Amino acid sequence: MMKKKLNKISGVTLIELLVGVAVTAIMMGAMFASYTAVNSSYKQVTDKARISSSSRDIVGMMMRDIRLAGYKHYYGVNDEGIPPSDNLTHISGLEEGRGIIDSHDPIIVLRDTLGYFPADFAAAGTDLPIPQKNRPTDSCCDSISIVYGDFDKNDPLQPYKRYKITYFGLQINNEDGNPDNDFYGVYKTKESWIENDDNPFGNWTSRCTECYTNQLVRSHLVDMEFLLFDENGHHLWKDGDYPLPNNDQRINLYKIKQVDMSLIFRSNKEFFKIPPKQKKFLKTLRKERYGGDGFGDRYLRDNVVVSIHTRNIGR
Repeated sequence: MMKKKLNKISGVTLIELLVGVAVTAIMMGAMFASYTAVNSSYKQVTDKARISSSSRDIVGMMMRDIRLAGYKHYYGVNDEGIPPSDNLTHISGLEEGRGIIDSHDPIIVLRDTLGYFPADFAAAGTDLPIPQKNRPTDSCCDSISIVYGDFDKNDPLQPYKRYKITYFGLQINNEDGNPDNDFYGVYKTKESWIENDDNPFGNWTSRCTECYTNQLVRSHLVDMEFLLFDENGHHLWKDGDYPLPNNDQRINLYKIKQVDMSLIFRSNKEFFKIPPKQKKFLKTLRKERYGGDGFGDRYLRDNVVVSIHTRNIGR
């Protein structure tokens, strides 16, 4: 059988090859640009979701603690020789020689007050474990102290417990050392009221087994606010500081039925490559809209506003 001789071989010219490479490069460039845009959008969405998620976590923790305000445990009739109800001293903070730091009122809110001194630290003149770094222009943040009861029948000295949890803000310096980039952290301190035969006068202490001081709960805080309302929805002390320093107005502390809380956070790292042309405004409690300095910057700002029912106060 004779083999057919091939006189011509099909192929591509150099120009055709270069055109194909150029078209492929353009397609790859378009695909990469699309991937970069999609990835950037995805990263922004996930970062925003992460900020919102962590914000909800701390709000959930604070809601649980605020709902405990004013709670008292009743052991009732028993054959163990334990009093049926809490017989611990109640201090309003107005007694001679005792200030608001000793108060057992269920909720105390202080306006624009950075830091918190536990009662035993203040009495001893001891500095906080983490120094405050307040600047004269600081207006962050409100602090809130919550007092509630608990019970441990296995404690022979003091079966009825009383605790005070305080949430407050402290300034945190950013890594670059630029004071303009400083932000705040939400901190938490837990104290216990000790009153027994060994200590009949009673005092708050942050040195119990369950207690702690200046525990960082969440960083990158911008502002924290609280408003208090009675059962009729009336805003308590709308134009004054919390609490007001006399008995007639302090009685309102036992009419608190709702606490409105606003927390504003910013992202850890710069969120936008180019600062948005339009400043972002956030809805808060005491201001119609919160702009703040630098809200046209590269950070993402997000806020959470919730209303919390205080089910144990006044009962």
